[in-house]
Amino acid sequence: MSERPAAFLDRDGTIIRDANYLRDPTDVDLLSGAAAAIRRLNDAGVAVIVVTNQSGIARGLLTQVDYEAVRARLDELLATEGARITASYMCPHHPDATGPCDCRKPGLAMYKQAIKAHGLDAKRSAFIGDRWRDVAASSALGGLPILIEAPSTPREDLNRARDEGISIVKDLGTAVDQFLLTLPA
Repeated sequence: MSERPAAFLDRDGTIIRDANYLRDPTDVDLLSGAAAAIRRLNDAGVAVIVVTNQSGIARGLLTQVDYEAVRARLDELLATEGARITASYMCPHHPDATGPCDCRKPGLAMYKQAIKAHGLDAKRSAFIGDRWRDVAASSALGGLPILIEAPSTPREDLNRARDEGISIVKDLGTAVDQFLLTLPA
């Protein structure tokens, strides 16, 4: 097997506190256990791919430069704890401002781009986040969907996950533990 598994992670509400249109890097706040969870993925040879919708850019609430500064700060905070993100993919669009696009989650464009660029096996991967749109790609691409029940998780997303038999966990650490159990030793 030449293609490796990945953990496709949402950013806000999964790795960092969801601060609604985060544009100031000093406001980046790692969630408890997130860095350790990502480090476990790194140690297991799993690609860590962040896939995030950033509609605030299309809405004029933050800029591409703001996004990049926040991304760099996240990378810096993770590095201080021995963890790293393999790659980040971001959709700056919003249907009301820019019209429809293929990259906005639950669209598949960012996932497909990452799979191709990094030689990933979607069927051996996990799709983890605090919203339904973060795990929905698993139904088209294969892999393990895991929904994190966070303060930002809509009740209807939790209900849908329960109806579809998708695992619901309390945090990224628990999601990563569950995913790593599915990989061969």
